[in-house]
Amino acid sequence: MTPSPPSPPSPWIRRPVEVGLVGAGPWARAMHARVLAAGPETRLAAVWARRAEAAHETAAPYGAPVAGGFEELLDRCEAVAFAVPPAVQAELAPLAARRGKALLLEKPLGPDLDAARRVADAVAEAGVVSQLVLTKRYHPVTRAFLAAARDAEVSGARSCYLHGAFLGGEFATGWRLEQGALLDLGPHLLDLLDAAVGPVKAIRGTGASRTWLELTCEHENGAVSQASLSGAVNVPRAVTRVELFGAGAPLVYDTGGIDHEECWPVLRREFATAVRTGVATAPDAARGLYLQELIARVA
Repeated sequence: MTPSPPSPPSPWIRRPVEVGLVGAGPWARAMHARVLAAGPETRLAAVWARRAEAAHETAAPYGAPVAGGFEELLDRCEAVAFAVPPAVQAELAPLAARRGKALLLEKPLGPDLDAARRVADAVAEAGVVSQLVLTKRYHPVTRAFLAAARDAEVSGARSCYLHGAFLGGEFATGWRLEQGALLDLGPHLLDLLDAAVGPVKAIRGTGASRTWLELTCEHENGAVSQASLSGAVNVPRAVTRVELFGAGAPLVYDTGGIDHEECWPVLRREFATAVRTGVATAPDAARGLYLQELIARVA
């Protein structure tokens, strides 16, 4: 029996992707810095933030250097990860794209549709790889749910994304409190509904983004879905749930029992592979723009 040929080495094995991190806030510390530094697919090449002290605190646990400015950060890396408010990302991401840097982007792409379009256009014009940090998309449970949904005939769907972060704590940041759940949580839930049920052709909302917002989506296949969004409710932990209904048995996705730590190795590996191969995988900046177009039709 002829042995099978060995699998080709992953494209990042010999040389981890050098990633510069923009931002030093709670999300940069909790996720980006430690995940990028963990390797082996990536290396935290440098950290830059407008507050130098915060940048040093973020970089120090991993022995990463601190860049003196954004241009210096770009000189030190081949890819840039953003963990900053949407307005800052929309300002800096196009500059990085024009320098030929791959981009690991947060949602939303920008504070409004025009800003988001500038980011997506810059990525397309520069031809660089982009990837969007829609956290749940990188979990095996989510992928299994979306695969099952592709074979389901869905008539209607109910969903929610609820947490209490806006009530206080380090994630009750200025842009989240000002814009509310639509910009913060909306991209996650609309992405799941669009992927599971079908492309959204119409969307409307009632309520208030800062307290409780209810969305109704009409999908191209005729299905209708509901989405409840709030970051200002007292729940013991974040609740993300999607229920699909049709002629068959209901299909339910619930993040209550999943470990989000399982998302990060997948995200890191797929981003590094995309950078090394030059082939972006969804979700990317174009997906982020599509989601922001949906949000703009509600706002």
